[in-house]
Amino acid sequence: MEQRIGSGSQPLEGAGFDPAFVPGLTSPASVAPKGAKKEDAAGEADSEETALDDADEPGTEAADVIDDADDDAEDAVDEADEADDKDDAEDAPVDGPVFEAADRRARIAVDHKGVRLTLDDQECEFRWDEIGAIETESPRFGKRYTITVHTPDRRWYPIEIEATARSSFKEWDEQLDAVLDAYFEEGAEAAAEESDAD
Repeated sequence: MEQRIGSGSQPLEGAGFDPAFVPGLTSPASVAPKGAKKEDAAGEADSEETALDDADEPGTEAADVIDDADDDAEDAVDEADEADDKDDAEDAPVDGPVFEAADRRARIAVDHKGVRLTLDDQECEFRWDEIGAIETESPRFGKRYTITVHTPDRRWYPIEIEATARSSFKEWDEQLDAVLDAYFEEGAEAAAEESDAD
């Protein structure tokens, strides 16, 4: 008589034992006996070999499928190259005002693309057409400068930057005003032209 080492029961499946288990969205990986995995792997290897043998013969369906896959791959590479060229054009330096302020946790960058807020490992980016208003607030006492980005759908995103000195507030206000004067009105005018065209 053969004796098995270990438990004969199947392992439990579910959220209590697998944190990635979401009922209804994903099916849990079924636990198959060890012998079945070897047989499946051998069967897959045989089917791959026959597919490759069929692909060597011109005029077969497998060869046509592989040729189509090669063409699709080349098209995807070409599209990726075009997208990279567009990104390079967008990343090119633009002559215009830029505002950046940062402390040990928070960072804000305002330039021709829009506003980027970063706090620890969280980041959000707003294009100029997504911004309804930008509000700044400097406290009467203390060194925390607050910038709040308001969106047209009545949401706001505040970020506080701790300044090294209170004198930085005036400089930051002037720099931010210069950027907003240069880009914020242009974004509003472009959005107004688009809505007029509709």
